[in-house]
Amino acid sequence: MNVILLERIRRLGQMGDVVTVKDGFARNFLLPKGKALRANKANKAVFEAQRADLEKRNDERKAEAGSTAGSIEGQAFVVIRTAGDSGQLYGSVSTRDIAAMVAEATGAAVTRNNILLPLPIKTIGLHEVMVSLHAEVEVPISLNVARSEDEAERQARGEDVTSEQFDDEDDDAISPEEVFEDEAQAEEAQEELDASAEAEEETASEEAAPAESEEEAKPE
Repeated sequence: MNVILLERIRRLGQMGDVVTVKDGFARNFLLPKGKALRANKANKAVFEAQRADLEKRNDERKAEAGSTAGSIEGQAFVVIRTAGDSGQLYGSVSTRDIAAMVAEATGAAVTRNNILLPLPIKTIGLHEVMVSLHAEVEVPISLNVARSEDEAERQARGEDVTSEQFDDEDDDAISPEEVFEDEAQAEEAQEELDASAEAEEETASEEAAPAESEEEAKPE
């Protein structure tokens, strides 16, 4: 469907532009919200007659958004969520969640439609999100998604908490004594582990020896 934009629409066009959009987008959003008119001769005349008023109204909304932007821009929010060792959330942080946090913290009339987030956030870490208060007014906020307040503070200092988690797991190797109550079984298991380690070292040495011989045999 061809429509005449009555205001600037992000990634679509400026006020007065005639653009082609999907019928559903026009019928469900642009037309009922007064953001566009069907593109025909009669509506073009209507737009031109109202253009001055539309531009004035747009400037007023832009100024209002600009004043609100000051209370939102650069704000940092801590979001506590449950997540696995890899940092993958059990769930997500959605545009609705973010809008509610911003509105509660700043008192601004922010809804999920103001949050520019292509996909929900599904990992812990620091995430920058843009808030669109007007087609020409967008401001960034920061989300610190973590499993605890302590973890959020560490992330804010620049620590990589996911890599540290894996390091801790490597350090926490289980010894045979923790598995077997019987000391003889534990000793036998430890001997098998030691023997396996020695075998791996011998194999690695044997594999390295031919390579060293080849290097020595190369003419200078």
